[in-house]
Amino acid sequence: MRNLASIILFLAALFDSSGQSKNSPLQISHLTGDFYVYKTFHDYKGTPVSANAMYLVTDKGVVLFDAPWDEKQYKPLLDSIKARHNKDVVMYFATHSHEDRAGGLNFYREKGIKTYTIKATDQILKHDNKKRAEFIIPNDTTFTVGQHTFEIYYPGKGHAPDNIIVWFDKEKVLYGGCFVKSTKAKDLGYLGDADVKEWEKSIQKVQAKFKNPVYIISGHDDWTNIESLKHTLNIVRKYNAVQTWGKK
Repeated sequence: MRNLASIILFLAALFDSSGQSKNSPLQISHLTGDFYVYKTFHDYKGTPVSANAMYLVTDKGVVLFDAPWDEKQYKPLLDSIKARHNKDVVMYFATHSHEDRAGGLNFYREKGIKTYTIKATDQILKHDNKKRAEFIIPNDTTFTVGQHTFEIYYPGKGHAPDNIIVWFDKEKVLYGGCFVKSTKAKDLGYLGDADVKEWEKSIQKVQAKFKNPVYIISGHDDWTNIESLKHTLNIVRKYNAVQTWGKK
C-alpha cells in the first residue's frame, strides 16, 4: 500500500495536469481529493532551493498551510488558486517562524485572510520585530472548515523550537513542513534554531500519535515518499550519535 502510494504520488508530480514547466517558479500538484501541494523556490548562495507547502480546498474557501518561500509568488498563488478552483483563500497557518513558512503573514493578512500561528511562533516573530499573525492558537487545536477537519499539533522542538505539524485523520495526510526532511536529504540542513536531541523525541511522539499516514509532506525537495518521517528520524539519530561520540 505504501509503495503504491509513493508510485502514485511520483506520477502525479511528474504528470501534473496543469502542464507546468519544471522551471516554473510556482508548481502546483494534486495530492489527493481536495489536497494540493505547491512548490516555490528561493535563491540560497546562488542555488535555487525548493520549498513545499500545501493548500486544502473546502466548501468555505481554501486553507493555506505555509506561504511561498518566494515573495514574488504570494499573489500568483492566490490567483492560481482562484483560477483553478474558483475559490478564495480564507485561512493561512504558518508552521514555524522561518521565512519559508511565516514570510507571507503580513501580505495575506492585508488581503483579509485570517492568519494563524501558535504562541511560540508569535513570540519569536515579536522578538525579531517581524510581522505576526492575527490569531494565536493553542499548540494542539482541531479545526473544522467546511467538510474537512484537521489537527494542529506541536510535537516539541526539532528543526525549530516552534515547529508544528498538521494531521488530517480521515485522509491520513500528515503535513510536516520543515519538521520532516525529504528522503533525498543527506543531512539535517539548517540547524541554526534546531534542537536535534529533542527532535528525536518529537518525531517519536508524532509516530505514536498519528498512525499509518498515507501521505507525508516534507518541507523541501521531493515530497512523494512516505518514508520521509522515518528517514528524518534516522538522520537525527545518526547526528546525535556523532555528537555523543565526539564528547567522549
